[in-house]
Amino acid sequence: MAITKETFRTLIREGQQEILDVELYDRPFEFEEQGRYVLVGVRQAGKSYMLYKRAKQLMAEGHPVEDIVYIDFDDERLVGMTADDFDLILQAYQSVYDRIPLLFFDEIQNVEGWEHFARRLANRKYQVFITGSNAKMLSRDIQTVLGGRFLEENVYPYSLHEYLEAQGIALHGEWQYGKERAVVQQAFARYLSWGGFPELLLYRNKRHWLNDLYEKILLGDIIQRNKVKNELSLRMVMKRMAESVMQPTSFTRVANLVRATGVSTTTASVIDYVKFAKDACVLFSLENYASKFVEKETVKKHYFVDNGLLSIFLTNGETALLENLCAISLYKKYGEELYFYNKNIEVDFYVPDEGYAVQAAYSILGDSSQDTYDREVGALRKLNTFQPLKRMVIVTYDEETTIDIGNSQSIEVIPAWKWLLE
Repeated sequence: MAITKETFRTLIREGQQEILDVELYDRPFEFEEQGRYVLVGVRQAGKSYMLYKRAKQLMAEGHPVEDIVYIDFDDERLVGMTADDFDLILQAYQSVYDRIPLLFFDEIQNVEGWEHFARRLANRKYQVFITGSNAKMLSRDIQTVLGGRFLEENVYPYSLHEYLEAQGIALHGEWQYGKERAVVQQAFARYLSWGGFPELLLYRNKRHWLNDLYEKILLGDIIQRNKVKNELSLRMVMKRMAESVMQPTSFTRVANLVRATGVSTTTASVIDYVKFAKDACVLFSLENYASKFVEKETVKKHYFVDNGLLSIFLTNGETALLENLCAISLYKKYGEELYFYNKNIEVDFYVPDEGYAVQAAYSILGDSSQDTYDREVGALRKLNTFQPLKRMVIVTYDEETTIDIGNSQSIEVIPAWKWLLE
């Protein structure tokens, strides 16, 4: 069915009603007053809510709801839309209202060539807010077309702090020493297992919801968008990536692991699938600071952008989930400045510019943990001898102590919930 002005008139009316009806948990993000935005992140990370938040802010400043144009390009009525149809949005609005609209476009990457329309709107001084679940929206090519007219932000699922706030758990000055501590620890256990997708808080059967989300991402954002022909091979690669989350992994090794199950694939296909998963904001990768350039590109550690998406692949995966959560937190803060270190010693996370090294270990102080203690502490000590460190941390599930290593230096052993809330 052809997309017409009438289609957009209907969607504009529905969008205005949606903005009026929505109830918000206010995430701590400040929009620049005159800023236009491109917000990018995995599906269900809360990008739409950021649009709702901005729309509500503008209404609080005096704009009537009639100024708002909110279009969700995931709407099945827009299937088959092309870049030529974009002008119908403004035509539809102007056929009803004699005003300058505020434009909110959700999942706009579904329409090829969206960036040219976005630039044209910016040139005409419209206020525009855009979301998408494809990391390519932040690529150099797209940014060249947009010409610096938009501010870019990555949107992630809830941090632990946001997760607690969304459940009404407020932290006061000395919370670590009162009964709030136990409440935080219980909430953290859930967060570690199921991740921080905002909508997930509404559901009891979390695994079912996460499976549904993963299928939607896999089928819509990876298979359909990239015309993947060998679905079984892709599924097996994603499973192997989840199972290898703590190990530096080469694409060739993953291909061999998949072939060992009887599923045909190639190293080139694995490289493509990982790229597609990164484009869909599902995975991110860290390079080895100590390796040569060629190895940097081929042997990496790969992590999932939310623990919920990782947990659906794992049984008894507490150690992997703990390391994945540390990776997410550090990557959000340091991005491409975050590495792992693997040359004669293994250190999980290393930020050379900050002189900061982090190990993730579920337990190092228990009766059966001596080997883990020696390995984690020894690796930090050695790294510190040839890459002098300002801060060394071992993040555990719930253990806490300070390990003196001489020369007025120490290693902090911190429970993950405490470290995440620093």
